[in-house]
Amino acid sequence: MNPLRQRIVLLGPPASGKGTQADRLSSTFGIPHVSTGALLRTECARGTLLGREADAWTCKGLLVPDELAVRIVAAWMKENGPRFLFDGFPRTVTQAEHLDKALRDLEAPLDLVILLELPDEEIRRRILERISCLACGATFSASLHGHAAGDPCPRCGAALVRRNDDTAEAIEERLRVYRESTLPVVGYYQKTAPSIFHRIDAGEGSDAIFAKLSELLEDNKDEG
Repeated sequence: MNPLRQRIVLLGPPASGKGTQADRLSSTFGIPHVSTGALLRTECARGTLLGREADAWTCKGLLVPDELAVRIVAAWMKENGPRFLFDGFPRTVTQAEHLDKALRDLEAPLDLVILLELPDEEIRRRILERISCLACGATFSASLHGHAAGDPCPRCGAALVRRNDDTAEAIEERLRVYRESTLPVVGYYQKTAPSIFHRIDAGEGSDAIFAKLSELLEDNKDEG
């Protein structure tokens, strides 16, 4: 049995560091990192029909419809199997219910659900300083990492940009949508899977957060 066989959902508000931590966990533990947001941004950059459909929502700071998000994730699982670290999915209770059903069909239930918590004021500050790569999905802080729009991405070399939904107006809308649509997912998992649900303060340093996440993964691995 593969000791690294994991099925993890990483939740949190915008700019809580989900993508950064998911990348580190994936590299350390060999668990595939799956970000629906990165997949959709890639499609937007390529100008595909799916990308244009998604961009009509994300440019306004809105979540893509449940049907679109579920379709993308289901296709990924069919191709890659039930080993994953989902970053920012599920974002609604409906998506969580669809994921649970898909995993029941595979007889592969979730191992961990982790919530990264961050105050609204810190979320706003981080987003307004964020620089993104539409090609590989990497994100950086302009002040922390010293990158600017137009610079080459340190990971893939594509040009870094400010996302079209990283505006003050769109941030407020994203926070509203997060509170109304995604926070109920926290309640859903607290009710349906309390033994695997954990909270972590995302305001701590990146290394401290990673250490706590790694401990959870190691504990879960040992139990398996």
